[in-house]
Amino acid sequence: MRCLVTGATGYVGGRLVPRLLAAGHDVRCLTRDPRRLRDVPWAARVEIVEGDVSEDVGLAEAMRGIEVAYYLVHALGQESFEDVDRLSALNFAIACEAAGVERIVYLGGPVPPGRASAHLRSRGEVGDIFLRCAVPATVLRAAVIIGSGSASFEMLRYLTERLPVMVTPAWVRNRIQPIAIRDVLRYLVAAATVFPPPVNRAFDIGGPDVLTYAGLMQQYAAIAGLRRRILIPVRVLTPSLSSRWVGLVTPVPNRIAHPLVGSLIHEAVCTEHDIAHYVPDPHDGLTGFDNAVRLALRRIRDAGAETSWANATLPGAPSDPLPSDPAWSGGSVYRDERAHYVAAAPDDLWRVIEAVGGENGWYSCALAWSVRGWLDRLAGGVGLRRGRRDPEHLLAGEVVDFWRVEQIVPGELLRLRAEMRMPGHAWLEMRAAVDEEGRTVYEQRLVFLPRGLAGHVYWLVAAPFHPLVFGRMARNVARAAERPGRDMWAALKGVRSGAARRDMSDIS
Repeated sequence: MRCLVTGATGYVGGRLVPRLLAAGHDVRCLTRDPRRLRDVPWAARVEIVEGDVSEDVGLAEAMRGIEVAYYLVHALGQESFEDVDRLSALNFAIACEAAGVERIVYLGGPVPPGRASAHLRSRGEVGDIFLRCAVPATVLRAAVIIGSGSASFEMLRYLTERLPVMVTPAWVRNRIQPIAIRDVLRYLVAAATVFPPPVNRAFDIGGPDVLTYAGLMQQYAAIAGLRRRILIPVRVLTPSLSSRWVGLVTPVPNRIAHPLVGSLIHEAVCTEHDIAHYVPDPHDGLTGFDNAVRLALRRIRDAGAETSWANATLPGAPSDPLPSDPAWSGGSVYRDERAHYVAAAPDDLWRVIEAVGGENGWYSCALAWSVRGWLDRLAGGVGLRRGRRDPEHLLAGEVVDFWRVEQIVPGELLRLRAEMRMPGHAWLEMRAAVDEEGRTVYEQRLVFLPRGLAGHVYWLVAAPFHPLVFGRMARNVARAAERPGRDMWAALKGVRSGAARRDMSDIS
């Protein structure tokens, strides 16, 4: 089949595409920023069309010749996300009708009886739009998806690991039927071929286990080798207060945590399992919660997560490319530029550059980076806790703490775009270069485009601290590269520990 996948840069879409290819389908991806798909392993095997469903841009071109169209986008976390989701779904449905698409496949959420949260209400409305259009639709309704890198799993994981004693809201006693990401993908791939055209309906999908959210946390603790968690229920904790707490403790920012927590006030249990008539359960059954958690933890431990919720673009994040002209748009451009000769091969220097962030840290003044991360969280930003998918290797479009990889040229250039809250846009460039005499040079450049008077004040206030943070960072990167092999990694991590700093006082 000829398949169109929207949301290919997201958590589910990024895993679905290679599985559709493995099943023998032709795949086209619609994305707002084709650069973010440039480095994925399957990029050369798909057709990429630039467009935006919310703006009705590129849809006609993307739909041409398509038989099955997957809708895996949503505006979660964006202001007025219900309006954006509604408009986007209408644009998509109309484009499918005009192009003669044979089937729409949509992954949504459960629809509880009575008054639903805004998140679930919007998911249900999008599903209804597709079910009412002229193209037969398969709407899959999943509650909590368990898999390495999913927002729901990361929220569960960090809450349980970081809080041995929790004051919990009443909704932790609500029943939930989680489903493993592998089973979600199995249904999505099958949807391309198994449903005959007359079938136009929604299907509840869930795993074999039904637990309360408190039960999910206790089960996770047992699997992760943690002591049983002490949960103290308090009825006065509203979803709004709960989401702020989740945003503070976990890597999931408030604007994502709020709708997720709001959805947990409803029970999310499948009311039917009719999908088994079309996609029979595996011989060994659907993946249970315990096994799904073990698989996810193994992926995280082995740095094998294919995709992460964090790699989807957060609404409001700057998307402008780094300006090369100092007088870009006639405005001011501030820079902090540094360079150091490195007594090592360029490849050794590149290994240090590509390992920046996450557990490896930022090679300087860990306290200053932590404070900046906490300030960003308090301002409603993403903070430092998103980490990175792989501790050694990066791809374009991936997140690194509160930065995103805008461009990467292996062995030469890493350009990061800031996604923390600030009155302007910022980029950090790190290069492994060679001068005319064949010497290895580390080049580092911070570029800041201020927005209004507040942006200029922000730079002037922060600039005095740059020698401490970015000057030390440049020296540490150069020195760490001069310690190849295991010693290099010890040097890299040593910046973060006082004991290591005493042993390597010259590096900091």
